[in-house]
Amino acid sequence: VEEEPELALASRTEPECILSGIMSVNGKKVLHMDRNPYYGGESSSITPLEELYKRFQLLEGPPESMGRGRDWNVDLIPKFLMANGQLVKMLLYTEVTRYLDFKVVEGSFVYKGGKIYKVPSTETEALASNLMGMFEKRRFRKFLVFVANFDENDPKTFEGVDPQTTSMRDVYRKFDLGQDVIDFTGHALALYRTDDYLDQPCLETINRIKLYSESLARYGKSPYLYPLYGLGELPQGFARLRAIYGGTYMLNKTGDDIIMENGKGGGVKAEGEVARCKQLICDPSYIPDRVRKAGQVIRIICVLSHPIKNTNDANSCQIIIPQNQVNRKSDIYVCMISYAHNVAAQGKYIAIASTTVETSEPEKEIEPALELLEPIDQKFVAISDLYEPTDDGSESQVFCSCSYDATTHFETTCNDIKDIYKRMVGSAFDFENMKRKQNDVFGEADQ
Repeated sequence: VEEEPELALASRTEPECILSGIMSVNGKKVLHMDRNPYYGGESSSITPLEELYKRFQLLEGPPESMGRGRDWNVDLIPKFLMANGQLVKMLLYTEVTRYLDFKVVEGSFVYKGGKIYKVPSTETEALASNLMGMFEKRRFRKFLVFVANFDENDPKTFEGVDPQTTSMRDVYRKFDLGQDVIDFTGHALALYRTDDYLDQPCLETINRIKLYSESLARYGKSPYLYPLYGLGELPQGFARLRAIYGGTYMLNKTGDDIIMENGKGGGVKAEGEVARCKQLICDPSYIPDRVRKAGQVIRIICVLSHPIKNTNDANSCQIIIPQNQVNRKSDIYVCMISYAHNVAAQGKYIAIASTTVETSEPEKEIEPALELLEPIDQKFVAISDLYEPTDDGSESQVFCSCSYDATTHFETTCNDIKDIYKRMVGSAFDFENMKRKQNDVFGEADQ
């Protein structure tokens, strides 16, 4: 590598790819290395289907009823994009959207008392929903109107709520909302994984509910988007982007040792070649001595020959099972996509159930989700350790992302990306001052 790059990238999972894309667009010279021959690391898309069976040691391979193996692109860790969320803004900023085709996910559902219901997020839907009784609907509608009108810069919209000091628990109390409504508001609209948020200032939650509503308003059926051919398209899009900006590649290299000199990351060594750099981004697998285990996630990939019951035959959807509904500390998620996204053979559906492990019997913990999916043609069970960095990179200039959590959307991953960006650059990633004209992901100019 002739000229020393400013930034080296080890790994091809989404956080690293997105960060390097943003850095490339901002004029940094980027070198990209990866010990894997495929995109996405732990979160890769697997194709053909035979490869998935091999990966999970199912030696008999797929039966003929599964159709052609090459019609499958199975994401090991599928996540949806919020239409108005941070990842879409990052994609628009870097213009990677020109390499991707998105499809709107058809429905967003929440679990209550053993059944699933469409998540009501507009006043009209709230009034039509079976989730609540008549009086509860009116109170919830008032709450939604309050959230929609809320502007943190305009005290006239506060209605006696202080965004910095009033807890979310007190806001719910103000509108006299019952436990079931609190459950789906906090977990299916604000997308919290636990109930810790209840005693924190309400501003973050109000903004999260606004994001959900604005994302939903964008395309109608749900607030979520998913790329055709699966998430493996994201890192590939960023690879093309970096090529345009003059990035350098060293892929499928064994070794990939990070060289530390005087406590700083000085470069990467692979197969005898050394690439020097000023800063380095990697995933936890590259620096096991600088990360700690922060728990485990169980994910079960289920192949179905039918849509999920009570979802109006949706060919894609998300279902959130709030922890209170199943006596847990953290939510269970189901994310379903299908042949409509070019990720499965005709007439086939892929549903992935995931949750944070809380006991020594993780498969039992996820049963409420599997019951919603019956009958299941084939299951692939994965239990992954969650790692987070112990070194913030300020001294070493080695910046490590966190492992993917159990959520089925990218918002938590984007928070990690913004956090790393701030540590690397010294200032926050500012969406508002982005220098590009804003289109949406379908190439339409924003109004």
